[in-house]
Amino acid sequence: MNARTSSAVMAQRSHPRGSLDYFPTPPWATRALLHEVLSRYGIIDLRTKRARDPCGGGGHMVAPLRESFGAVDVSDVHDWGINPEIRDFTFETRETLLADGHQLPDWIFCNPPFQIASVFLERALSIATEGVAFLCRLGWISGQERHDTIFGPRPPRFFCPFAERVPMIEGVWDPEASSATDYAWYVWLLDEEGEYPARTEVWHLPPGMEDRYTREADQALATPGEAARRAAERKKKNASENETPTLFEVSI
Repeated sequence: MNARTSSAVMAQRSHPRGSLDYFPTPPWATRALLHEVLSRYGIIDLRTKRARDPCGGGGHMVAPLRESFGAVDVSDVHDWGINPEIRDFTFETRETLLADGHQLPDWIFCNPPFQIASVFLERALSIATEGVAFLCRLGWISGQERHDTIFGPRPPRFFCPFAERVPMIEGVWDPEASSATDYAWYVWLLDEEGEYPARTEVWHLPPGMEDRYTREADQALATPGEAARRAAERKKKNASENETPTLFEVSI
């Protein structure tokens, strides 16, 4: 069964392309977790491990994962330009992966669509054999429903908020973009008994992560100036909409 006829594909939802909540992750944000948290915690044998990114997008998270992991599998519900295997993660299970000839991932990393991040997490926790790392808004940790379904019964092993902003815009990564949104990594680790222990450590990711973990090769994934171009378009559109019609225009 090939990528286009896999069981996860046949069950996939139908979404308009513009509804997929695609906000590429700055590559430095993934390296920060790998080196500042996982490596310091003692998870240093990643070259023997397999990771999967089910929201592969344009490869912005895949690239730094491949620097650390021995194998990285990538899929997405849409092809954003890197020819991923087309799979809908909301229908993924260990059985669908194995049936389609895949190895189970030791780790699942992703920046999930915010509106269905909880669904993605349930899938990821049931598939990964060692750990799950989600990059989500800082505010994802709040809310009664998420407390009752996620953070109460199964809290992450590490909660890793960024001190600096992690700017993201829809559809592309622009290193020059700015943001008012705070982000954090949420990391679950299986223990020796195959359980996710109910305890959480906070690992603050200090200022300077962007400078420390940006690489020259990342520019191949970037679209500089896009945020400024969009801001100029919005300003022009707003100015046009707010123009007061002349007396001649009103009389007509």
